[in-house]
Amino acid sequence: MKICMVVDDSKIVRKVTRRMMESLGYTVCEAEHGQQALEVFTQQQPSIILLDWHMPVMDGLAFIKQLRGSVEGGDKPTVIFCTTETEIQNIQEAIVAGANEYVMKPFDEEILKGKLAQLGIL
Repeated sequence: MKICMVVDDSKIVRKVTRRMMESLGYTVCEAEHGQQALEVFTQQQPSIILLDWHMPVMDGLAFIKQLRGSVEGGDKPTVIFCTTETEIQNIQEAIVAGANEYVMKPFDEEILKGKLAQLGIL
């Protein structure tokens, strides 16, 4: 089973992204922030994580550092930052922290499919 976790504090973004990933054959789980995402990750073990940057409680950067650094199996999923963040140094920081790719918001299904294809997932 292909599982994708959508981590975003916007319910609308989670809903739209869920539809996109379900249309690509994924089972989708959701989290509102990084802390919740760590809990969901240990239960669901998604192979793809679509991650927002700016969230309350724990932001995307703190989440990926913890995921990649100290969570069992945290090195395995493909992590794609889905963000409005355009600063090149922030994007580089995300890649260094363990992100595989990033997508600028707003994005559509074609853009997402393109990134997944680029990563060899589609």
